[in-house]
Amino acid sequence: MMSDEQREFKRETPANGYDRDIWSIFKVMGEFVEGYDKLFQIGPCISIFGSARTKPDNEYYELAVETADKITKKGFGVITGGGPGIMEAANKGADIGKGKSVGLGISLPFEQGTNQYVDPDFTINFNYFFVRKVMFVKYAQGFVVFPGGFGTLDELFESLTLIQTRKISQIPIILFGSEYWKGLKEWMENTMKEWGTISDTDTDLFHITDSTDEAVKIICDFYSKENPMPNFYF
Repeated sequence: MMSDEQREFKRETPANGYDRDIWSIFKVMGEFVEGYDKLFQIGPCISIFGSARTKPDNEYYELAVETADKITKKGFGVITGGGPGIMEAANKGADIGKGKSVGLGISLPFEQGTNQYVDPDFTINFNYFFVRKVMFVKYAQGFVVFPGGFGTLDELFESLTLIQTRKISQIPIILFGSEYWKGLKEWMENTMKEWGTISDTDTDLFHITDSTDEAVKIICDFYSKENPMPNFYF
Protein backbone atom coordinates (compact mmCIF):
# COMPACT_ATOMS: atom_id res chain seq x y z
CA MET A 1 0.00 0.00 0.00
CA MET A 2 1.09 3.59 -0.66
CA SER A 3 1.87 5.82 2.26
CA ASP A 4 0.17 9.20 2.70
CA GLU A 5 3.39 10.87 1.44
CA GLN A 6 3.44 8.73 -1.71
CA ARG A 7 -0.23 9.49 -2.42
CA GLU A 8 0.42 13.20 -1.98
CA PHE A 9 3.41 13.07 -4.35
CA LYS A 10 1.39 11.17 -6.96
CA ARG A 11 -1.44 13.71 -6.72
CA GLU A 12 0.82 16.76 -7.07
CA THR A 13 3.32 15.61 -9.71
CA PRO A 14 1.08 15.96 -12.82
CA ALA A 15 0.06 19.50 -11.85
CA ASN A 16 3.61 20.51 -11.10
CA GLY A 17 4.79 19.01 -14.38
CA TYR A 18 2.05 20.88 -16.23
CA ASP A 19 3.06 24.16 -14.61
CA ARG A 20 6.69 23.61 -15.59
CA ASP A 21 5.70 22.84 -19.17
CA ILE A 22 3.60 25.99 -19.42
CA TRP A 23 6.39 28.18 -18.04
CA SER A 24 8.89 26.59 -20.42
CA ILE A 25 6.76 27.85 -23.32
CA PHE A 26 7.30 31.42 -22.13
CA LYS A 27 11.04 30.80 -21.80
CA VAL A 28 11.18 29.51 -25.37
CA MET A 29 9.16 32.52 -26.58
CA GLY A 30 11.53 34.85 -24.75
CA GLU A 31 14.54 33.35 -26.52
CA PHE A 32 12.85 33.70 -29.90
CA VAL A 33 11.94 37.34 -29.22
CA GLU A 34 15.49 38.24 -28.11
CA GLY A 35 17.00 36.43 -31.11
CA TYR A 36 14.68 38.06 -33.64
CA ASP A 37 15.11 41.48 -32.07
CA LYS A 38 18.91 41.44 -32.18
CA LEU A 39 19.52 39.54 -35.40
CA PHE A 40 17.01 41.41 -37.53
CA GLN A 41 19.46 44.33 -37.45
CA ILE A 42 22.62 42.54 -38.59
CA GLY A 43 22.19 42.49 -42.36
CA PRO A 44 23.55 39.75 -44.67
CA CYS A 45 25.58 37.13 -42.78
CA ILE A 46 27.19 33.74 -43.35
CA SER A 47 26.94 31.06 -40.66
CA ILE A 48 30.21 29.23 -40.08
CA PHE A 49 30.09 25.88 -38.29
CA GLY A 50 32.81 23.53 -37.10
CA SER A 51 34.29 21.72 -34.14
CA ALA A 52 34.72 23.45 -30.79
CA ARG A 53 37.71 21.13 -30.25
CA THR A 54 39.84 22.52 -33.07
CA LYS A 55 43.00 24.08 -31.65
CA PRO A 56 44.62 27.33 -32.88
CA ASP A 57 47.58 25.38 -34.31
CA ASN A 58 45.27 23.30 -36.53
CA GLU A 59 45.28 24.16 -40.24
CA TYR A 60 41.48 24.40 -40.29
CA TYR A 61 41.53 27.01 -37.53
CA GLU A 62 43.72 29.24 -39.69
CA LEU A 63 41.61 28.53 -42.78
CA ALA A 64 38.44 29.49 -40.87
CA VAL A 65 40.09 32.78 -39.83
CA GLU A 66 41.03 33.45 -43.45
CA THR A 67 37.60 32.51 -44.80
CA ALA A 68 35.75 34.75 -42.35
CA ASP A 69 38.13 37.64 -43.00
CA LYS A 70 37.51 37.39 -46.76
CA ILE A 71 33.75 37.01 -46.28
CA THR A 72 33.48 40.16 -44.19
CA LYS A 73 35.51 42.11 -46.73
CA LYS A 74 32.80 41.23 -49.26
CA GLY A 75 30.17 42.87 -47.04
CA PHE A 76 28.84 39.89 -45.11
CA GLY A 77 28.84 39.44 -41.36
CA VAL A 78 29.68 36.12 -39.70
CA ILE A 79 27.46 34.07 -37.38
CA THR A 80 28.91 31.31 -35.19
CA GLY A 81 27.98 29.42 -32.07
CA GLY A 82 30.24 31.81 -30.18
CA GLY A 83 32.39 29.10 -28.62
CA PRO A 84 35.99 27.95 -29.03
CA GLY A 85 37.64 26.14 -31.95
CA ILE A 86 36.33 26.86 -35.43
CA MET A 87 33.74 29.23 -33.96
CA GLU A 88 36.45 31.32 -32.33
CA ALA A 89 38.49 31.26 -35.55
CA ALA A 90 35.54 32.53 -37.61
CA ASN A 91 34.76 35.31 -35.14
CA LYS A 92 38.45 36.23 -35.13
CA GLY A 93 38.43 36.46 -38.93
CA ALA A 94 35.33 38.66 -38.84
CA ASP A 95 37.03 40.89 -36.27
CA ILE A 96 40.14 41.17 -38.47
CA GLY A 97 37.97 42.01 -41.48
CA LYS A 98 36.09 44.62 -39.41
CA GLY A 99 32.77 42.92 -40.12
CA LYS A 100 29.88 41.97 -37.87
CA SER A 101 30.87 39.12 -35.57
CA VAL A 102 27.82 37.34 -34.12
CA GLY A 103 27.95 34.69 -31.40
CA LEU A 104 24.93 32.51 -30.62
CA GLY A 105 26.04 30.82 -27.42
CA ILE A 106 24.47 27.82 -25.71
CA SER A 107 24.42 27.07 -21.99
CA LEU A 108 26.51 23.91 -21.55
CA PRO A 109 28.32 22.61 -18.46
CA PHE A 110 31.64 22.23 -20.32
CA GLU A 111 31.75 25.52 -22.26
CA GLN A 112 32.43 28.87 -20.65
CA GLY A 113 30.73 31.79 -22.37
CA THR A 114 31.43 33.27 -25.78
CA ASN A 115 34.87 33.79 -27.26
CA GLN A 116 36.67 37.13 -27.12
CA TYR A 117 36.10 37.96 -30.79
CA VAL A 118 32.30 38.11 -30.65
CA ASP A 119 30.80 41.60 -30.82
CA PRO A 120 29.09 42.21 -27.43
CA ASP A 121 26.21 43.91 -29.26
CA PHE A 122 25.54 40.67 -31.15
CA THR A 123 25.98 38.12 -28.38
CA ILE A 124 22.99 35.96 -27.44
CA ASN A 125 23.03 33.00 -25.06
CA PHE A 126 20.42 30.28 -25.49
CA ASN A 127 19.18 27.45 -23.30
CA TYR A 128 17.45 25.63 -26.14
CA PHE A 129 19.39 24.16 -29.05
CA PHE A 130 16.37 24.24 -31.36
CA VAL A 131 15.83 27.99 -30.87
CA ARG A 132 19.52 28.62 -31.53
CA LYS A 133 19.38 26.56 -34.75
CA VAL A 134 16.47 28.65 -36.02
CA MET A 135 18.63 31.76 -35.61
CA PHE A 136 21.53 30.15 -37.48
CA VAL A 137 19.26 29.45 -40.44
CA LYS A 138 16.83 32.37 -40.42
CA TYR A 139 19.47 35.09 -40.59
CA ALA A 140 22.13 33.35 -42.70
CA GLN A 141 22.67 33.85 -46.42
CA GLY A 142 24.95 30.83 -46.62
CA PHE A 143 26.80 28.19 -44.61
CA VAL A 144 30.47 27.31 -44.52
CA VAL A 145 30.92 24.03 -42.66
CA PHE A 146 34.35 23.06 -41.39
CA PRO A 147 35.23 19.65 -39.94
CA GLY A 148 33.18 19.03 -36.82
CA GLY A 149 31.31 16.52 -34.69
CA PHE A 150 27.70 15.69 -33.95
CA GLY A 151 26.65 19.32 -33.45
CA THR A 152 28.17 20.37 -36.77
CA LEU A 153 26.49 17.47 -38.57
CA ASP A 154 23.19 18.29 -36.89
CA GLU A 155 23.36 21.87 -38.16
CA LEU A 156 24.44 20.74 -41.64
CA PHE A 157 21.70 18.15 -42.09
CA GLU A 158 18.99 20.38 -40.67
CA SER A 159 19.94 23.03 -43.23
CA LEU A 160 20.02 20.52 -46.08
CA THR A 161 16.64 19.12 -45.03
CA LEU A 162 15.03 22.58 -44.92
CA ILE A 163 16.32 23.38 -48.41
CA GLN A 164 15.44 19.94 -49.78
CA THR A 165 11.85 20.24 -48.49
CA ARG A 166 11.64 23.90 -49.59
CA LYS A 167 10.95 25.17 -46.10
CA ILE A 168 13.66 27.76 -46.76
CA SER A 169 15.08 29.20 -49.95
CA GLN A 170 18.16 27.63 -51.48
CA ILE A 171 21.36 29.26 -50.23
CA PRO A 172 25.01 28.28 -50.68
CA ILE A 173 26.26 25.44 -48.47
CA ILE A 174 30.01 24.85 -48.57
CA LEU A 175 31.77 21.94 -46.88
CA PHE A 176 35.34 23.02 -46.27
CA GLY A 177 37.99 20.29 -46.26
CA SER A 178 37.71 17.56 -48.91
CA GLU A 179 39.77 15.09 -46.87
CA TYR A 180 37.20 15.27 -44.08
CA TRP A 181 33.99 15.43 -46.14
CA LYS A 182 34.75 13.20 -49.14
CA GLY A 183 33.72 10.02 -47.29
CA LEU A 184 30.33 11.50 -46.46
CA LYS A 185 29.79 12.55 -50.08
CA GLU A 186 30.80 9.07 -51.29
CA TRP A 187 28.37 7.46 -48.83
CA MET A 188 25.57 9.69 -50.08
CA GLU A 189 26.41 8.86 -53.69
CA ASN A 190 26.97 5.13 -53.26
CA THR A 191 24.54 4.23 -50.48
CA MET A 192 21.79 6.82 -50.10
CA LYS A 193 21.24 7.23 -53.83
CA GLU A 194 21.58 3.49 -54.39
CA TRP A 195 18.87 2.83 -51.80
CA GLY A 196 16.71 5.63 -53.18
CA THR A 197 16.58 7.56 -49.90
CA ILE A 198 17.66 10.81 -51.55
CA SER A 199 17.23 12.17 -55.07
CA ASP A 200 20.02 12.25 -57.65
CA THR A 201 20.15 16.05 -57.42
CA ASP A 202 20.27 16.29 -53.62
CA THR A 203 24.07 16.24 -53.53
CA ASP A 204 23.99 19.37 -55.72
CA LEU A 205 22.77 21.29 -52.66
CA PHE A 206 26.33 21.64 -51.35
CA HIS A 207 29.88 22.19 -52.58
CA ILE A 208 33.14 20.76 -51.24
CA THR A 209 36.29 22.84 -51.41
CA ASP A 210 39.76 23.33 -49.91
CA SER A 211 40.08 26.91 -51.11
CA THR A 212 39.08 29.99 -49.13
CA ASP A 213 38.87 31.97 -52.37
CA GLU A 214 36.56 29.41 -53.95
CA ALA A 215 34.32 29.36 -50.87
CA VAL A 216 33.92 33.14 -50.99
CA LYS A 217 33.44 33.09 -54.78
CA ILE A 218 30.61 30.54 -54.54
CA ILE A 219 28.79 32.84 -52.11
CA CYS A 220 29.43 36.02 -54.09
CA ASP A 221 28.48 34.41 -57.42
CA PHE A 222 25.19 33.21 -55.92
CA TYR A 223 24.34 36.70 -54.66
CA SER A 224 25.27 38.37 -57.90
CA LYS A 225 21.89 36.97 -59.05
CA GLU A 226 19.91 36.88 -55.79
CA ASN A 227 19.07 39.44 -53.11
CA PRO A 228 20.08 38.30 -49.61
CA MET A 229 17.24 38.30 -47.11
CA PRO A 230 16.14 36.45 -43.96
CA ASN A 231 14.65 33.01 -44.46
CA PHE A 232 11.15 33.05 -42.99
CA TYR A 233 10.27 29.40 -42.75
CA PHE A 234 7.60 29.45 -40.08
